[in-house]
Amino acid sequence: SAFMPSSGVSRSTQLYSDPNQNPFGTESIDYGGNENDPNFKTIRLRERLNEADTERRKEQEEAERRERAAEIAREERLQKIAYMRDMPEDTPAGTVDEFMFKEGVQDQLDKLDQELVGLVPVKRRVKEIAALLVLDKMRRKLGFETAVPSLHMCFTGAPGTGKTTVAVRMGQILAKMGYSRQGHVVLATRDDLVGQYVGHTAPKTKEMIKKAMGGLLLVDEAYYLYNAANDRDYGQESIEILLNVMETQQDDLVVALAGYKDRMDKFFSYIPGMMSRIGNHIDFPNYSADELVQIAGVMAHQLEYDIDDDAYPVFKEYIERRMELPYFSNARTVRNAMDRARMNSAIRTFERYAINGENGGMCSVHDLKAITAQDFQILLDDIVNADVDKRIFA
Repeated sequence: SAFMPSSGVSRSTQLYSDPNQNPFGTESIDYGGNENDPNFKTIRLRERLNEADTERRKEQEEAERRERAAEIAREERLQKIAYMRDMPEDTPAGTVDEFMFKEGVQDQLDKLDQELVGLVPVKRRVKEIAALLVLDKMRRKLGFETAVPSLHMCFTGAPGTGKTTVAVRMGQILAKMGYSRQGHVVLATRDDLVGQYVGHTAPKTKEMIKKAMGGLLLVDEAYYLYNAANDRDYGQESIEILLNVMETQQDDLVVALAGYKDRMDKFFSYIPGMMSRIGNHIDFPNYSADELVQIAGVMAHQLEYDIDDDAYPVFKEYIERRMELPYFSNARTVRNAMDRARMNSAIRTFERYAINGENGGMCSVHDLKAITAQDFQILLDDIVNADVDKRIFA
């Protein structure tokens, strides 16, 4: 019939009915060879042998490189031993003062003396650390074996005793001597290091460590990192990261922990690994009343104020009474008192010349710089006249 499909069409349809069949009758471009073909097996074996020869040659070259490096190290070691053996004992190494001034260490120690009143044990300990670093550098200059000493520190003492100031100076000393790249100080607390949910602590701790790299990381009130009452507290993760960094990257980061001595001792009892990694423990004693009066004078001088001679006894009495009350913070309390005294001086001067019109409203330089006994007497009266439960705010 005319409407019946021809046999040719039928054969054509049958030819392409198998999608995997190649209509051109030749091997596909994806053809990977026949694994049963002897020639194919020979080619694959040759390729594997070549790969094995390449790997063996690389291993041999690496072994020879290590052997050459070890031989060079042995020769350098023998040369150094001979050099040190033949070096006369009276070979000049330079003076300690030369290194102290040349490296800028003495300048930092002088600034520490100027900025901190008292604290003789602290200054002595800082100078001992500086002496170790200076002598270590002098030894290195002559070729002696040297090793970076443990520079991690623990500062213990009440608030306002100068821990942060000493940390800043230590960072500068380490930078001057080449033991840190920058010498900057990064202050951190638990809130800066510990997260509030799973997976949050590690990034926070590592970020603070990254900021402090090349300098000094000061962790204030470090004992708050560990909560003995909660085994699932996230602070433990932060401590583990700090321990690892203190051990593996001590050449590029100095960690200093700060806080009250009794609490730090308890913290170390829970984390003995932290205690063993800290080689320098410095205890900051509380200031005496006389030292706090001297600090007030230093603060006034830095701010270009003059404290009248008859004002010092009034301020000392205020400090002695304030020391008996809770929340006393040594130099911080003095700073707060000085801020209030400056405000009292400003109010007094404003009333005299602006409100009362004394001297035609014209005040002198002395009026702008003077802090009088009256300015401190207001602070003292606040304590004497306040209710018992309100005296801590005076």
